[in-house]
Amino acid sequence: MTGTLFLIGTPIGNLDDISQRVLTTLGDLDALACEDTRRTRKIYEHFQLASPKTIFACHDHNEEQAVKRIAGLLRDGRKVGLVTDAGMPGISDPGFRAVQAALEDDHAIEVIPGPSAVETALAVSGLSAASFTFKGFPPKKSGKRRNFLAADAAMPHTLVLFESPHRTGGLLADALAALGDRRAAVCIELTKMFEEVARGWLSDLADRFAEETPRGEVTVVIAGNNPKFMRPEPETA
Repeated sequence: MTGTLFLIGTPIGNLDDISQRVLTTLGDLDALACEDTRRTRKIYEHFQLASPKTIFACHDHNEEQAVKRIAGLLRDGRKVGLVTDAGMPGISDPGFRAVQAALEDDHAIEVIPGPSAVETALAVSGLSAASFTFKGFPPKKSGKRRNFLAADAAMPHTLVLFESPHRTGGLLADALAALGDRRAAVCIELTKMFEEVARGWLSDLADRFAEETPRGEVTVVIAGNNPKFMRPEPETA
């Protein structure tokens, strides 16, 4: 039998950003795989939706086993949804393996789009979105992180990265060292009650977040190699 895998985008913060199509799909599934079942159940409760009988976890630590379960449900002809805690499955979150498994068995795949921290951060950053590269989460260690960033030092495209709050200061310092002093934005808790966007030169942002740990989810946007967004060298007498 042929099943259908639904990749469902969920709000990145504000539940009012959910679409009617997402709600309709969530209410019509046979089974649902979630990065965190507790967070997903809150959506069902908030919108008073009847949840599917089969709900199970699919996260970084059990993804192999969860994908086997998804594949089995699809072989039974089921409609199986996949959601992450926020945003689109597969974008720095579980999802890729499930899609590959579904494709290998010729199951149908439908994407139900939703908000994304990548595009939201780009739009609010004040930096060019004409071309950009999403880099995901950078390496945790400083040396590897600098090399990771330096690979794009000469490129004109804007860079978008996710980072944990306690490593934000280190990322900005390494970006300054690897890319030079250019425009950037630190986007915190996008679409949520305490949303904040700090814009400025990398040097100033690195100084600020060396002393201050942001609270909540962080997306960093860094300008590409374009004189318009590079800090001019001070004039010498």
